[in-house]
Amino acid sequence: MSSWYNGQRPLTLAIVALGGEGGGVLADWIVSVAERADHYAQNTSVAGVAQRTGATVYYVEIFPPGPAPDQAARSEPVLSVFPIPGEVDVLIASELMECGRAVQRGFVTSDRTTVITSTNRVYSIDEKMAPGDGRADSAELIAAAEAASKRLIAADFMEMAEQSRSVISASLFGALAASGVLPFTREQFEEPIRGFGKGVESSLRAFAAGYDAAARPPARAAKSQPVPLTLGPRPVSPEERKAEEEARRNEIAATDPAALVGPTLRPLAERVLELPAAAGSTILHGLVRTGVYQNRAYAEQYLARVTRFADVDPDADGAARLTSEAARHLALWMCYQDTIHVALQKTRQARMERIRKEARAEDHQLVQVREYLHPQIDEITDTMPSGLGARMARATLFRRLVRRVTHKGMILNTSSVTGYTLLSTMARMRPLRPRSLRFVREQAAIERWIELALTAAATDPDLAREILECQRVLKGYGATYEHGNDSFEKLMSAADELIGSADAAARLADLRAAALADEDGARLRAKLTA
Repeated sequence: MSSWYNGQRPLTLAIVALGGEGGGVLADWIVSVAERADHYAQNTSVAGVAQRTGATVYYVEIFPPGPAPDQAARSEPVLSVFPIPGEVDVLIASELMECGRAVQRGFVTSDRTTVITSTNRVYSIDEKMAPGDGRADSAELIAAAEAASKRLIAADFMEMAEQSRSVISASLFGALAASGVLPFTREQFEEPIRGFGKGVESSLRAFAAGYDAAARPPARAAKSQPVPLTLGPRPVSPEERKAEEEARRNEIAATDPAALVGPTLRPLAERVLELPAAAGSTILHGLVRTGVYQNRAYAEQYLARVTRFADVDPDADGAARLTSEAARHLALWMCYQDTIHVALQKTRQARMERIRKEARAEDHQLVQVREYLHPQIDEITDTMPSGLGARMARATLFRRLVRRVTHKGMILNTSSVTGYTLLSTMARMRPLRPRSLRFVREQAAIERWIELALTAAATDPDLAREILECQRVLKGYGATYEHGNDSFEKLMSAADELIGSADAAARLADLRAAALADEDGARLRAKLTA
């Protein structure tokens, strides 16, 4: 039996799970196993603030049969209702970031805690809101959990559950059974699932998958050294970024361009063969992206813009980094997200099929897709013809009218005749896009950006690449879009002043990193005024 019997103390289990993942069911199953074996057990829960700002914590305590020592007058032990840092025997996490949070909160200790965590990620709000790459490093999270725990069992239990058409609580339950922490047999663990009465067969399949994954010996026997856990943005070294770029450039180096782009863009794809070979893959993907976004003429404009950089690339026969960066960032900027493009993406047949697949809908079942929209005044006026959109954007009465209609948001059923017709009609407005207010504004900004980068390329190709990289701050919509534009303009002004100065590329890269560090541009302003 486990050592906790000898010391006559309860075994403590903390479960951290997001909403809808069956954390409560998992806690109930654990209690049921213990009570069927005549143990004392209880579970409680403390709800998080929201699904991704704090997971619900389920807490289970189990005590062996018989009175506790020195308390012969009591027939039952007194069990706690919430976990205490340093006093948790088993930590079960349904997602890797939540495991990291539990480590930070002190629930995991190296002399006591067995950690069972799924390695899948559900990105937090902070990670999604970061202007740059705000993702926490999964490898760092796993290393920190391994260093902090007595034993780590880590696998993608979410994938196991999905393959079994079940929920992650079942596969995590199987991992707990295989861990050997609880003194119960596999058959005893399976009894609550059989008695649950819902999705029994699929839950048992997920349980078996989790059991087998946890029963396998760990890949590394040696324990890692302690790793400080900050849960900050995932660091990307220059070497990693260079490797990613190289992989992207070589992705379809041997691919037939015509086969990739199709007959409409075939003549343009053949012209790509005349450009630097190292940038060929990126350029071809940019052609497809701009062609789908607008039309062949727009793709041809994209190719002409990239060619201007290829003509001045000092390493055109080698890595062609200037051409590759221009091809990548031009494609991203020229295909900005407007209402027309959003409508196109939402009505694509591939999206509807993917939703049905994710919902596991059978052929005879109906699926409804509802879009939760909150259109802003700028999104409406930006789609209008340039002159009309500019006037409407300044019209106070029009702003009030839009706000009255849309301030509570809108729910549109894409799978209904009305909803699909509205979105598909908007998507078919692509021929009118070149006359829209935002298209005119974006194209003018792109040309200014290109001219500045080409001017810098004449004397400092490294600075030119950094100018192209500054496109990364342009993203999102609403306030995020406005802040990004403001930061971009400041970066371009700084780049113009840096041309001809020493270490210009490094200084602009530092400013760009500051612009991506927060959403409102406070760090960039501090850098510029320092």
